Amino acid sequence: MLNPLFQYKIKAMKCLALVWCCLLLNACAERPPQLVSLNGETMGTTYMVKYLADIEQLESSKQMQAQLDSLLVDINQLMSTYIADSELSLLNQAPAGQAIKLSEETSFVLQEAIRLHGLSDGMLDITVGPLVNSWGFGPEAKPEKIPSAEQLRALSEYVGIDKFSFLNNEIIKHHQQVYIDLSTIAKGYAVDRIAQLLSDKGLNNYLVEIGGEMRLSGHKAIGQNWLIAIEKPVSGLRAIQRTVSIGNNAIASSGDYRNYYEEDGIRYSHLINPKTAYPIQHNLLSVSVVAHTCIEADGLATALIVMGAERGIALAEENGIAALFITKEGDEFVEYQSTAFREQVTLMP
Repeated sequence: MLNPLFQYKIKAMKCLALVWCCLLLNACAERPPQLVSLNGETMGTTYMVKYLADIEQLESSKQMQAQLDSLLVDINQLMSTYIADSELSLLNQAPAGQAIKLSEETSFVLQEAIRLHGLSDGMLDITVGPLVNSWGFGPEAKPEKIPSAEQLRALSEYVGIDKFSFLNNEIIKHHQQVYIDLSTIAKGYAVDRIAQLLSDKGLNNYLVEIGGEMRLSGHKAIGQNWLIAIEKPVSGLRAIQRTVSIGNNAIASSGDYRNYYEEDGIRYSHLINPKTAYPIQHNLLSVSVVAHTCIEADGLATALIVMGAERGIALAEENGIAALFITKEGDEFVEYQSTAFREQVTLMP
């Protein structure tokens, strides 16, 4: 028979162990979600994904990184014009008159591009690629000299969504030279796909960003909203124009103050007006659009800046688009916030 004192010590040790286990369980249960930050490279730029995760989800962050990279590789293989054997590149190489079956993913992006083309009076045009390339802003090398008016007129014969037919995920180019470029909305689409991946895993507090295009949900931490800095449109300088809170929405910005070149004292923007075949020449420097999806925000930001301030503002007001326009008036930056932008976006002091 055990000594009573020894039995008492055993019981005390068991009680202490039980209390210790309870404390550990409570500590784990009460531990607040942690912010996970993942990043990498894609689409010729960088991506960043941040999300709040509990302790189990923290342990799977490496798996999440692998899934993100795999998803982005797949999207690039479908829609990149820089990959010779991507689905889009093979379409551009295909002969006229041949029906090409596209994936569900590329078909969705193409259909969205057609919708935004109509909404923007043709200013978002995914067939503008030949003109973009001729000005030296595509996969091809910069031309030795500026394209002539005759060259631009010839290329314009193959620009316009009437230059192809699209039905039931099948596309037929009407001319061999028709070239489709989805880069104006592909990053936004990729952001949306990542956001869906996170939501499917029960992660509802996140920020997804690819090349400056973002989608947000929930909050950064308890009591802290995600805040977004909109850049001041100044070349060679990183400065903040506005800090905003956009709720569970996406935001995309388009500007011509970074991607351009100068020749003989003339500045040539990478943003090409499909109606004129020339780079934009106006005082609208940047447009930021807030929308429910990033593919829409991405496409509309491009369309509005190509339009210019007067037409862009009119379109935003007519269609309830939440947009911030920044123009250059003399030496001053002047803002215009659309009615929807003022109603939907919170400006930080």
